[in-house]
Amino acid sequence: METGPKTIYCGRNVTMKHYWEIYKKFVSTSISEATSFRLSFFLVAVMDIIFYLTTLFSVSFIFDHVQNIGPWDKNQLLFFISFMLAIDHLHMTTISESFWRFSDHIRTGSLDFLLLRPAHSIFSVFFSRFRAATVFNGIVAWGFLIYYGKEVGLPLLSWAILPFMILIGLNLLLVIEIILSTAMFWIVEGAGINFLRMQLQQLARWPDFIFSKYTRRVLTLVIPISLVGTAPVNFLLDYSNYQYLLMLVIFSIILWIALFFWWNFAIQKYESASS
Repeated sequence: METGPKTIYCGRNVTMKHYWEIYKKFVSTSISEATSFRLSFFLVAVMDIIFYLTTLFSVSFIFDHVQNIGPWDKNQLLFFISFMLAIDHLHMTTISESFWRFSDHIRTGSLDFLLLRPAHSIFSVFFSRFRAATVFNGIVAWGFLIYYGKEVGLPLLSWAILPFMILIGLNLLLVIEIILSTAMFWIVEGAGINFLRMQLQQLARWPDFIFSKYTRRVLTLVIPISLVGTAPVNFLLDYSNYQYLLMLVIFSIILWIALFFWWNFAIQKYESASS
C-alpha cells in the first residue's frame, strides 16, 4: 500500500506521486509543442531576457539621479527587483499560459474534459501548460539575483532560505491570481481579467514603501499583493522584519481555503458550452 500525502478527488485517494506523474506528462507535451515552432521558441526566450534587462536598467538609471529610494539604496532595490524577476521566471514557465487559455476552455466547453481528469480541477486547469521557451532564461534571472545578493551582503542563512522565500512569494501571487481568474466563469471574455491580473503583477514588482500610506494599506491588508516581494526581501535583509512575512503566510493559508470554497461554488454554477 502506498503511503504519503494524499488528496481526495471524486471519492478516491490520489497520491502526490500521481500528481507528479500527471505533471510530467503536461511538461513533456508542452515541450513537444513548443519545440515544433523553433523561431517562436527562440523569440519568446529573447523577449523575456530583454524584459529582465530593461526592468533592471530602468531602475539603475533612476539611481543615476538619486542616492536612495525610501530606506533602500541602489543595490537593495535591485536585489528586490531581481527577486521579483526570479518569481516572474517561475510564474511564466509553470503557470502563466494557463490563465490565458482558461477563458477559452470555458467558452468552448473544453473545460469539461479537464474536469474529468483524475486530479483536482484547479491543478488540471492551471498547471497543465509549461512554457518551455523560458526555462533557460532562469540563468539570467537567477544570475542577477545572486549578483545583487552578494552586493547587499546577504548572510549565509539568507542564501539558504532564498529559494523557499521565492516559492512562498510565488504561492501568494498564484492564489490571488486564481481567485481573480475564477470570475471568468461568469464573464464571456477573459482578456479583461487577465489584464487586471497583469496590473496586479506590476504592483507586486515594487516595494511597498513607494506607495502612499492608504494605498499601502490596501495592497497589504485588502489585496495583499505587495506582500509577494516586500515580505520575503525585508526578512532576507533584516531578520527583525518578520511581521510582513508572518502576514504573508497567514494570508496565503486564508486565501487558499477561500479559493477552494469559491472554486467549488463556481464549478457548481458552471454551464458547459458543449452541452
